[in-house]
Amino acid sequence: MSRLLTHARPASVFAPASLTDFYRDEFLKHRHCLEQQRDCFSEVAVEEVDAALARVMGRLDTLCRRHDCNQVVSELLKQFDVLTGLSAWSDPKTLH
Repeated sequence: MSRLLTHARPASVFAPASLTDFYRDEFLKHRHCLEQQRDCFSEVAVEEVDAALARVMGRLDTLCRRHDCNQVVSELLKQFDVLTGLSAWSDPKTLH
């Protein structure tokens, strides 16, 4: 039994799927918000933001394995929020 324990990979090696999925959903919300505002931005701006979102989502598994994952991803989400204004779209009825 102890031999099995020594060969087990530490839990920190893998990003928790639920955390990765949660952050992926958040970035997809920004992508959707950007799409809804497409006519407010130049095509080049939309393409650049969309490409940045794609790069981040492509690296999300790696980012979620970092010890400072929440801090790093939170900062990225804030930066995208400046562009998309997603937080301003929140339903005021859901605030407490």
